[in-house]
Amino acid sequence: MRVLGAAELLSLWERGMPRHMLDRAALLTATARPDWPAKSIADLPLGTIGASLLRLRAANFGPHIEAHADCRHCGQRLAFSLDVAKLLQGAPPEDDAPPCAPTAAVAGLQVRAPSLRDLAAVTDLPPDAAAQALLARCTLTGQSAGLDAAARTQVEDALEALDPQADLAFTLNCVACGQEDMAQLDMPTLLWDEITARAGLLLHDVHSLASAYGWSEAQILALSPARRAHYLALVEGMS
Repeated sequence: MRVLGAAELLSLWERGMPRHMLDRAALLTATARPDWPAKSIADLPLGTIGASLLRLRAANFGPHIEAHADCRHCGQRLAFSLDVAKLLQGAPPEDDAPPCAPTAAVAGLQVRAPSLRDLAAVTDLPPDAAAQALLARCTLTGQSAGLDAAARTQVEDALEALDPQADLAFTLNCVACGQEDMAQLDMPTLLWDEITARAGLLLHDVHSLASAYGWSEAQILALSPARRAHYLALVEGMS
């Protein structure tokens, strides 16, 4: 998996900044897998997207994720740590070619795993309408409208089994109220927030070193992290 250089990370942040989060997810996946055709990424299964971003995240920010979530019962802010290798257990392998969306026959329907393009098509709809529209988009044969509750549960379970990595959910135990809660890992948002934070640090480095030495952004970003940190320490020592 690729390790992004300082200039490449800043360019990625600049290109992704004005985009919708779903477009950012596609951009990040294209960055993680430049060997895949960019036009195919929006139609990949969501689990493939998530696995690619997890691998990109591990290569650039380390194998452990430190995150927070609020308990829905008492509002307590909970800190937790996740291991990327464990999250990738059962994930699609790093194949040379982008995988096709898996399909299943259930409740009289032939359905496929949803993609980023599907989510983009329903993102502005109310939750119930979005769920129905998403199912309709993922139905290859049969009529998804009018399914009873039991059939809808069967279809939802089948879709989850088709692409288990699409929903990275885990259990949290609240230390404040003792209640058990579920949390979800929004990998595109998490990775984007980390990229944004690092971009801010890089811009600060550029500003400080350019002001002190008159170097260009390209010259500063070409420095190794260790040399850049040493020069920054010298600048701070002079101030």
